[in-house]
Amino acid sequence: MLNTIGVIGLGVMGRNIALNMAGKGERVAVYNYTRDLTDQLVVKLEGQSIYPYYEVQDFVQSLETPRKIFLMVTAGKPIDSVIQALTPHLELGDIIMDGGNSHYEDTERRYDALKSKRIGYLGIGISGGEVGALKGPSIMPGGDQDVYEKTASILTKIAAQVNGDPCCTYIVPKGAGHFVKMVHNGIEYADMQLIAEAYTFLREKLQIPVEEMADIFETWNQGELKSYLIEITAEILRKKDEVTGLPLIDVILDKAGQKGTGKWTSIQAIDNGIPASIITESLFARYISALKEERVQANTILTGPKNVQQTLDKNEWIDYIRQALYMGKVCAYAQGFTQYKMTSELFGWDLPLKDIALIFRGGCIIRAEFLNVISESYQEQPDLTNLLISPYFAEKVTDYQIGLRKVVSEGINSGISFPCLSASLTYYDSYRTSISNANLLQAQRDYFGAHTYERRDIAGVFHTNWL
Repeated sequence: MLNTIGVIGLGVMGRNIALNMAGKGERVAVYNYTRDLTDQLVVKLEGQSIYPYYEVQDFVQSLETPRKIFLMVTAGKPIDSVIQALTPHLELGDIIMDGGNSHYEDTERRYDALKSKRIGYLGIGISGGEVGALKGPSIMPGGDQDVYEKTASILTKIAAQVNGDPCCTYIVPKGAGHFVKMVHNGIEYADMQLIAEAYTFLREKLQIPVEEMADIFETWNQGELKSYLIEITAEILRKKDEVTGLPLIDVILDKAGQKGTGKWTSIQAIDNGIPASIITESLFARYISALKEERVQANTILTGPKNVQQTLDKNEWIDYIRQALYMGKVCAYAQGFTQYKMTSELFGWDLPLKDIALIFRGGCIIRAEFLNVISESYQEQPDLTNLLISPYFAEKVTDYQIGLRKVVSEGINSGISFPCLSASLTYYDSYRTSISNANLLQAQRDYFGAHTYERRDIAGVFHTNWL
């Protein structure tokens, strides 16, 4: 009997995807460039319908046609190497699916190359980490729709399910699936940093013990802040270190890493004139965290504000922080979905924003309660330019801006760095400003570079001889 799908790349994600597929009734062929990972999986199979192969040709020939091959391989050159090894053994109509974190422009290049050979290619964003890969991730497939339809029965089956609906929807052609995943990760960066800043305020300004902070995050997760990242933050804060007995958070080095997708999101936004300041600040926060040794030295030389100790009403300020965090998250999601919308218009993609919000409700890292509201907002207003001006969120941010302003002001006055909370407030205030200071910028540009300017009262383009 032939296998229904093949998986190449048996690291944690690939192994779990294969197990997920087998658990949903698929016969799964697996292959890894080095046989050690294949052997490790074989040991754990326990009768599941997963069949290992040690030669690419044998792997390909074991698949029913049209062949469906799912790649869970490190992004970049390894993907190209695997495609090059596979192509001689494939036939017209066979399908390759890249489930890794590939850059969407690389996906478009591979799509074009394989389409010329009449081989289907899907760039598939996968979010959910190793647990999501096993139990059901959020899946964002991009490519030709007819190619997607040949794989949809498998992809929708292995995806997370919310109220009976799979967290998988066809995005649009070529590299859009990986683009959607890329911006998802940018939102993720911002969301994580915003939570970290709320944690900082609770700890440094309100002097709340770690155990009590865990209770606060758990309570927040019962309300409108309910989300995966809030949930795991409560669990993280409860975890004790087995060596010292201290809260584990207190022995983890304050030096964050990143794998590139957040950077790609910021670069794409900058290249195309899309405001993504909160996402970009979250990236810079990770960069400066990596300068641990420099920060330790600077702490012995540089000082913050003096005489800032004051007693704050704990319960009142916990609610201000809740408001600030909610508003910051809304602003971050607004920037991410604006990036979807503006890029969609730029590339003629017609991204299904209401459906993208729905598939983020389960499996993925940024799943949150208010994604239902985001989807409804685009359902009611398909041409909505920004989530901040949708009726629901406009009312929320109007009410919650006081909390954000108070927390940011208190942080600044106390010498606490709040890059993303500050950027959220700046974004909100900039977006609601009908007359900005860009008139002075245009005057300066025209003064030193004759770049011209437009006027408020007369149509046309003008230049002044300022000297």
